[in-house]
Amino acid sequence: MKTKIYSLILALSAASAFSQVGINTDTPSATLDVNGTIKVRDVPLTPALPGYEILALNTGSSQIAKIDPQLIYNSTVNSSVYSAKKTTGISLLSLGLFPAGFRAVNFLAAERSVGSAALFSDTDNTYTIPSNGVYNVGFSFRYGSGLQAAILTNTPGIGIFRNRAGVGTLIDSRSFSGLTVPLVLSLTISESTIASLYTFQAGDKISFGLTGSSALDIGLLGASVGSFYIYKVSN
Repeated sequence: MKTKIYSLILALSAASAFSQVGINTDTPSATLDVNGTIKVRDVPLTPALPGYEILALNTGSSQIAKIDPQLIYNSTVNSSVYSAKKTTGISLLSLGLFPAGFRAVNFLAAERSVGSAALFSDTDNTYTIPSNGVYNVGFSFRYGSGLQAAILTNTPGIGIFRNRAGVGTLIDSRSFSGLTVPLVLSLTISESTIASLYTFQAGDKISFGLTGSSALDIGLLGASVGSFYIYKVSN
């Protein structure tokens, strides 16, 4: 009996002295080192995150650590999101890179409604693509009151322009549409919208403007409204 008691005491002392336990390994590197799969038969579902932490696996060391759920929530914020709306002070800018008839709207960083100011430059009035991927882009413009006497010469409309390392490309455009009133006159519905997906590279500069601008009465820009949004949706 005494021998058993001494053996138990010795075993407990050894367990206390050796604080690392290994399963399927003779050289544990943590308090509990499991070399194999783990099965948990019952995990209760929590109705809310406050008071809880999330376990994450380090794929390099195989160690598990706890992290604040707020960190995961914050990491889901799309840093590429940007939108702006311009209702006053609209003018059209011309650059040598632009194709014939295209002129960019002079959007300003101060007119953004959401997004980081660092994504937009007042120097060239462009949005800079932060990383490679597919982006959802929308651009809407109402010229003047939105309904003008026929101005369909040179097919005016709206367009999205991309400057990639000094090479300019009009990647999309939409023309204003016409409306003929019998025995009266022809009218132009001078409001249009572009909304689509585009593949960009980091550093691309995006401009939003009007096509066929030589046919437009610049004086009507004072009553015009323009807006755009852009954000990354996929790699």
